[in-house]
Amino acid sequence: MLKFEAVKKETSILDTRAGGARTVIPSEVRRDPLTGRTSRICHFMELKWQKPDFEKMIEGTQSWCPFCRERVLQVTPLFPPEILAEGRLTRGDMVLFPNLAPYDSLSAVATFGDRHFTPMTEFTPAQVAQAFGLAQDFFRRVEDAGHPESVYHLVNWNHMPPAGSSLIHSHLQVFATSDAPNLLAQELAAAERYRAETGRVYWDDLLAREREEGSRYLGARGRAHFLQSWAPLGVAGDVLAIVEGVSSTLELTGEDLLALGEGLCTAMKACDALGVYGFNMNFFPGKRGDRHARFHLLFSPRTFFNQALGTTDVGALRNLYNEGICMAYPEEIADRLRPFFAG
Repeated sequence: MLKFEAVKKETSILDTRAGGARTVIPSEVRRDPLTGRTSRICHFMELKWQKPDFEKMIEGTQSWCPFCRERVLQVTPLFPPEILAEGRLTRGDMVLFPNLAPYDSLSAVATFGDRHFTPMTEFTPAQVAQAFGLAQDFFRRVEDAGHPESVYHLVNWNHMPPAGSSLIHSHLQVFATSDAPNLLAQELAAAERYRAETGRVYWDDLLAREREEGSRYLGARGRAHFLQSWAPLGVAGDVLAIVEGVSSTLELTGEDLLALGEGLCTAMKACDALGVYGFNMNFFPGKRGDRHARFHLLFSPRTFFNQALGTTDVGALRNLYNEGICMAYPEEIADRLRPFFAG
């Protein structure tokens, strides 16, 4: 059965800032309904940050950027002919090429086009759909070639330095692998058990419950439904998108890609209003034909514990215990984001 489990806790202190008065601080440990992974709702802070001086941040970076128009076709590598006869793939001004620091045997980078710096509020749904479509072009080519690594088709997006991007120029990490990353593998195994025990698809049941309950549900774009995760990984919560009736990346239609682009652009605008300017986004697909899987993605805003010091929002709990830390209740975050999805 699908359960939303939480253990509520309290910490009592004598607060010297209030003359030694006894103060009670709440926290909560939530358990992910699928995997049992835990997340702590704690370390409460106002969800408001200051965006930096972008002109100062990006100053000089365009002069050496390998993804800008004047260099991308000169300095980026090519795939060997047995992978891609033409070496690279393009859609409009977007270019896909091999990753010089590959994550797997079939590892690529896809640029978002010629523009060097794109703030979150200036991405368009069509642009996001085009970039995801370029990644799909690559996946279809290696799938049609029968490559043994063409099993899970993954797209990662690290936008801006707080999210781990080493370049200002927007780009995607695109790779196909027979080895699902840890959390994806755990989810798929748990979803398979859920189907074996209940005869139902976990993600269908989750979506039905979230829509009925409503406190974390944000809205739909086409077949893509957007909600706040019950047990988030990120300090400012995670937006979860589930695509109805789709198991794998290659099953996504052009309409699905546009719907995902619309929802992601909405989430970006909502997070920009909080002062957030970076995020991670990952695809979580099954294999083609996995009846227990539903394609979903996570969008996780990235920011700071101490912005003045540049203190990363990933500390020991998250990095070594893989324990999610969220600085607000997901239901409260959903309340902040929902008006953007309703507009």
